[in-house]
Amino acid sequence: MSTSLLISAFAPFSSLTLSLPSSTPISEVYECLTERYPSLPASLDHSNLVFSTHSGYVPPPEASLRSLHPSDCEEDGPNPLVTLRLTPLVLGGKGGFGSQLRAAGGRMSSQKTSNNDSCRDLTGRRLSTIKEAKKLAEYLESEPERKAARAEAQKAKLEALEKKLGITPQNGNGEGSSQAPTSTDAVVDHVLAGKKHKFDDNEYIEQTKELSENVKSAVSAAFLKKKKKNGAANGNPNKKAKLSHEEESSSPKDKVKEKVEESKEEKVLVPPIVSAIALDAVGA
Repeated sequence: MSTSLLISAFAPFSSLTLSLPSSTPISEVYECLTERYPSLPASLDHSNLVFSTHSGYVPPPEASLRSLHPSDCEEDGPNPLVTLRLTPLVLGGKGGFGSQLRAAGGRMSSQKTSNNDSCRDLTGRRLSTIKEAKKLAEYLESEPERKAARAEAQKAKLEALEKKLGITPQNGNGEGSSQAPTSTDAVVDHVLAGKKHKFDDNEYIEQTKELSENVKSAVSAAFLKKKKKNGAANGNPNKKAKLSHEEESSSPKDKVKEKVEESKEEKVLVPPIVSAIALDAVGA
C-alpha cells in the first residue's frame, strides 16, 4: 500500500508531491527530498529541520507513514493523503516574554488619558465649562459655612488674646474686669500685646545724628587730604584746571578791565623806585 505525500517547504523551496510505500520511515522521506533539493542539509538528524503535521505534531524520524494515516483509512481503499510541513527550528529565549508583555500592557493602560474636558455635550457646551460652573455653584453654596468658620476662628483668637492679657470677657450688661499681671513674664507679655508706643528718647536721637555727622565729616576730610596729596605730587593740576576754566568763563570786557587795573598798579608802583635810584646816584 502506498501513501500520497504532500510536503510544503519554506522559501525558496516549493511544495512537493511524492508517492511512497506506507512503511517508509520519515528519515527516508527526507532523503527523497534532498534528492530533489540538493541545497538542503544532507541528514535530518544533523540539521534543525523537522517534519510536522498541520496540527503541530512532530513525528519521530523512525516513525512510518502508516502511523500518520487518518483513523478512518482502509487498507484496501485508495491511497491516503498525508500532508507534512518542513519547518526549521527556531531557538527560543529564556522565556517570560508573555509576562513582560502583560506588564507593559498594564502600564500603557494606566497611562491612557481620561481627560475629556475638551469634548462637548449634546447642547454644544464643553465639559470643562460645565465642570467650572458646578464648582462655582458649590463654592457659592458653601459661602455661609466659610463665613461662620472664619468668625468662629476670629472669636477664638480674641478670647485667647483676652485671656493672655488677663481681661475677663464682657457679661450680658457690657461690664468686664481686668486684672493686672503680677509676674515679670506676664508684664512683658502685657506690654508687648498692648498698643504701640512712640519712641521719645531725644537724647538718643541727637547722639545718633551727631555720630553720623562726625563720620561724614571725617570721611570728607580724608578724601580732601588725599586729593591734596595727589595734587602736590602731580604739580597742582587742579589749580591749572581751575585757572583755565575761570579764564574761559570770563567775558572779554572783564579781561580788559583786569588789564587796565594791572597797568594802573604798575604806573603807581614804578615811579618811587626810579626816584629812589636817582637820589642814590646823586648821593643824597
